[in-house]
Amino acid sequence: GCKSKYLQLKKLEGEFPGCLDIGGEGAPQDTGFFEVMVARKLIHSKKKGDGYMDTESKFLKLVAAIKAVLAQG
Repeated sequence: GCKSKYLQLKKLEGEFPGCLDIGGEGAPQDTGFFEVMVARKLIHSKKKGDGYMDTESKFLKLVAAIKAVLAQG
């Protein structure tokens, strides 16, 4: 579910120490939300319409986006 994907994303913080800020909030009435920021740049926000992180391809796309922002450094 959404929580497991959120936890998977939180693990990325260890792969990119000090670079990521992954926050989220569960809500009983819906699936909650999460946002991923890299170097203070918002790259994914379920709350702002980027959708669920519900497939491996979406997860890999997010990891590629993280790496792209960090490469711009």
